[in-house]
Amino acid sequence: MTSEATPSTSVTARRLRLGVSHVLLVIVAILFLGPLVYAVSTSLKPADEVFTPTPHLFGSQIRWQNYADAFTFAPFGKYFLNSMFVAVAGTLVVVAASSMSAYAFARLKFRGREQLFVLFLGTLMVPQEVLIVPMYWLMQSLGWVDSYWALILPWAFTAFGTFLLRQFFLTVPAELEEAARVDGCGPFGSFFRILLPLARPAIAVLTVFTFISLWGSFLWPLIIINSVEDRGTVPLGLAQFIGQQGTQWNLMMAASVMAMVPTVLLVVLLQKHLVRGLLVTGLGGR
Repeated sequence: MTSEATPSTSVTARRLRLGVSHVLLVIVAILFLGPLVYAVSTSLKPADEVFTPTPHLFGSQIRWQNYADAFTFAPFGKYFLNSMFVAVAGTLVVVAASSMSAYAFARLKFRGREQLFVLFLGTLMVPQEVLIVPMYWLMQSLGWVDSYWALILPWAFTAFGTFLLRQFFLTVPAELEEAARVDGCGPFGSFFRILLPLARPAIAVLTVFTFISLWGSFLWPLIIINSVEDRGTVPLGLAQFIGQQGTQWNLMMAASVMAMVPTVLLVVLLQKHLVRGLLVTGLGGR
């Protein structure tokens, strides 16, 4: 009797755990999707129906015109192009610098390599707010205040990307480079022909993280950019919907929804490499 009941009990327990897991996932999904649904619904409401005594998911009419009005209320198209340029250029610089420095820390032999890498990683513990003042002085001395250079270069050389790619490079068998070296391939050839093609998943992870970080950066552009209408980014542009006449919440939500589109598209396009990169990076190495 006991041997016959045990399998059915284990199956029931497994189904119960699976059901509880699905319920918890649904609850977490609702919590994460709630603000997004609220933003989309608010972006389609008339201005006088955003805040009502009785909350409604949809207004009396669906105003797609709010998305067009967001571009006319402020030069949001200019902000969008500025953010796209800064995010794309900054991501390219970060990927290039991080991949080369990661290759040096993972494969090249030189004195003090491990100590220098630990010191490099230590910069991750320094908050960005602590670096604001010295970074501003540096930009001022270089004459880069209120320029695209100041938006792209200061945060391009960070330890996160180097650490991420170094961990991936350590998982690549050294025999591949040894075989390439026998065929006459030097360090640069091994880097560009062997390691970089294999590191596409890790590079996809770094690309997504860096692009989202640069796209949503607000504090540094707020400090370094003076001519917001010319060089302002999307986060600065969203702040323009708050004025002395009140906040245009429906237009701000419409602009916010449009601002999410590039990051969502990037994640969708790199989804396959992103999932694989999250699985294989950071597992240590030889």
